[in-house]
Amino acid sequence: MSRIGRAPIPVPSGVEVTIAEQNITVKGPKGTLARDLPGVITARQEDGTLYIERPNDERQNRAMHGLARALVNNMVVGVTDGFVKDLDIIGVGYRATAKGKNKIELALGYSHSITVDAPDGIEFEVDVPTHIAVKGIDKELVGQVAANIRKLRKPEPYKGKGVRYRDEYVARKAGKTGK
Repeated sequence: MSRIGRAPIPVPSGVEVTIAEQNITVKGPKGTLARDLPGVITARQEDGTLYIERPNDERQNRAMHGLARALVNNMVVGVTDGFVKDLDIIGVGYRATAKGKNKIELALGYSHSITVDAPDGIEFEVDVPTHIAVKGIDKELVGQVAANIRKLRKPEPYKGKGVRYRDEYVARKAGKTGK
C-alpha cells in the first residue's frame, strides 16, 4: 500500500472541499482550485479530513494513488498558505524591475530587456533588483513560471552568472589555465 496515498489530508477551518465524482474543488481564504482525480482514484471526506482511496492494488492504481493524494494536499496548502519560489539574479548589470504585481522587466546581459507577464493567479515581487519572488496558490503553476524565468538565462558554470533558484547549487568549473 502506498505510504503517501494512505496518509489522511487534514482540512483546516475556513477551507471548503467539494467532491463531485472524479472532480475535487478546494475553496479557501486565498482562492479556489479544482482538479480531476486520475483514473479510478476516489476521494471521501470525514470529520474535517480527506481520504484518497484506490479500488485495488494494480500497478497503475498504486502509482496514481500517491500522486492524487499529493496533488490534493498541494491544493489544500495552496488555498490556505500559498506557494513561493525565490529566484536570485547573479551577474554584473543583471537586474529585475517590477512593473506592477503581474509584470517584471529583466536585464540579463542581452542587447534588449525581457518583459515577463504573469499568468492568472501568479504575482511577482521584486524587493531588491537581484531577487524575484514568484507567488501563487497553484504549486504547479508557480514552479512552471519560475522555471520559465530561469530558462531565460540559466546559470553558467564558469562565473556562475544567470538566474538561479534561491537554494540551488551551481557546480563551478575551472577555466583555462595560462601558459
